[in-house]
Order: sequence, then C-alpha cells, then structure tokens
Amino acid sequence: MGVFICSTLAFEEIFIRKTGETVVSTHRTMIASWSSFLKQMALYKNMDKESYTHAIALILVAAFFIFSPGPLQAEEWNILREEEVIVSFENSLEIAAQEVAILYSDLKQELEETFGWPVSFIPTIFLISESKTFQEMTGSDLVVAFASSSRNQIVIDYSKMKTQPFSLETTLKHELCHLLLHHHIERGNLPRWLDEGICQWASDGIAEIILDQGGSVLDEAVLSGRYLPIRSIAESFPREKRLLLLAYEESKSLVEYMISSYGEEGILSVLGYLKEGANADLAIMEGLSISLNDLETEWHQHLSRKTTWLPYLGNHLYEMLFFLGALTMIYGFIRQIIKKRAYQEEEEDWD
Repeated sequence: MGVFICSTLAFEEIFIRKTGETVVSTHRTMIASWSSFLKQMALYKNMDKESYTHAIALILVAAFFIFSPGPLQAEEWNILREEEVIVSFENSLEIAAQEVAILYSDLKQELEETFGWPVSFIPTIFLISESKTFQEMTGSDLVVAFASSSRNQIVIDYSKMKTQPFSLETTLKHELCHLLLHHHIERGNLPRWLDEGICQWASDGIAEIILDQGGSVLDEAVLSGRYLPIRSIAESFPREKRLLLLAYEESKSLVEYMISSYGEEGILSVLGYLKEGANADLAIMEGLSISLNDLETEWHQHLSRKTTWLPYLGNHLYEMLFFLGALTMIYGFIRQIIKKRAYQEEEEDWD
C-alpha cells in the first residue's frame, strides 16, 4: 500500500472536504473575529510577536477541534510553546511533543545551512494520535502528514511515524522544508514536482511514499515509455493512486538527476532565481544553462540507460511464478478434460 505525505493541502481544503463550505466560512469567521478581538484588547499593546503568535495558535486549535466531529473531541489537547516552535498535541502524545521541540532546533539549523535562507517564522505543529481521526481530516488513508504554508502549520499522523522509512525526525524535516520553500518563493513560481523533489532530497533522501514492495512505478514507466510529462505535474499531482505514486517518484528522480549532473550549487542557483521572482523555465535556464524541455529529455535518456528488464523481473518474480503456476494448473485441467473425452469416444467406438 502506498503512503504519502501531502504537503500542499491547506486547512480550508480539509474542512471543505470533510464538512462543507458552511463550516469553512464559520471557521474563517471565528478566527477573524477572535484575531480582531485580541487586537482590540489592552493586553495586545503589551504583547510581543511570539505571544501574539501563540494566542493565534490557540484560537486555531480551538476552531479546528470545535468544528471537528467525533474522535477529535475525545482527548484533551495541550500546547507546548517553545521559543522557535509551537506544538499542539493530545495528552497521550506528550513525550512525542517534547521530542518535536527537541528535534526542531537542529532541523531548522540544517535546513538554513542547506538553503542559506532563514526560517524566520514560528510554525505550529499538530500531532494526531489515531490514524482514523487523521484520515477523517484528510479524506485519505494514504496521507501521513501535510503542511499549510499559508499558516505555517504542520499536521502529522503520529501513528504512522513507526512505519518504515518514516520517522518523526524525517517527516518533520520534510514538512518544514515545504514551509521554508514557500516562505521564500511565491507559490506560482514553484512547480509542484520541484517542491516535492527538493524536500525529499533535503530530508536525507527519504521518499514521501512507501512504495509497493513489488517495485518502482517509475521503473515501469521507463520500460514502457509512459512517463508523466513534467509540465503536467507542475500545478498539481494526479489523484489516481498509481499516477500519484509515479508523480512523487518522478519528482524525486528528476531533482536527484539535476544534483548529480549540475551539483548542489546548480539546484540552489535555480531556487535563488525562483526566489527573485523568475518562473521555472527561466530559473532552470539561468541556473543550469539548459531548458526544461532539454533537461527532461536528458533525464529520460539517463533513466533508460540505467533501467533494465532484469531488476524489474526480479522484483516481480513471485507474481510471475504465481502466474506461471496458474497457467500450469489450467493447462493440466484442460489436458485432463481432453483425455477424458477421448476415452469416452473410444468406449463409444467399442460399443
């Protein structure tokens, strides 16, 4: 079964999917009203930026769970506020919340060193204990975490953090990378495939999806020549499971090819041009001295040279043996029927 981290769903989209536009409007209205109320309070004049951010986080948590039916209201929620991060968690996840607070500083520093960009925002991280509850929020049993760049929020299904190759550390780093990229690059300038590929590279090469154990859908696409055109996954990824997995694999593979062929300096140069406002085509041309179309062609040729049928057949050995076994049984069954009929015909001839 494939599992992926959805990095671009905002809270409004989740509320629309789960409860309808009416609740979304109520959710927005409540947040806006309470935010306005805070600004009018005499206390607000004495609030520093971090305190105000904390207050807004509390409002968002309240809004989120007041309007969420069923299991979300089952447990009491707490907030752990640190200087650089806010963690909202269920009582049962207090230790995990403390782990997030400890991990965050190092992960933030690693990303800042990798990209040369500051993490100048304070994210709020929500930890969900039950997978069923998280699935009700997202409408999918594949999602394990998502980031909302518009609100600097990360939501994690903690029950999946023990599933290889995921861990709380790599998932948090991956999602924080999404927030960092979108904090410095306008959404319209950052292609979805580049966003995903960069974040997989930055989070220690850990893919966002648990691939089917049978093998890579990208290998199948290479051998059949049925790729997803890279421009077709610039805005969004397909919803159909196999194509979705292929989009994630292609994103990771292309970014890895860019780094292996043009170096980390090349990919960081591309990001720098995107930050300055260039679109993807211009940023790639300026940063790598190659057009996106030619880059895609080079990448396809590279994959064709390194991908052969032998590993693919090896990955599907059990399926093929099962299929051959089934064919053998069918063949044997048919032979028995033919022999039986021939024997009956011989008996009739004797009669």
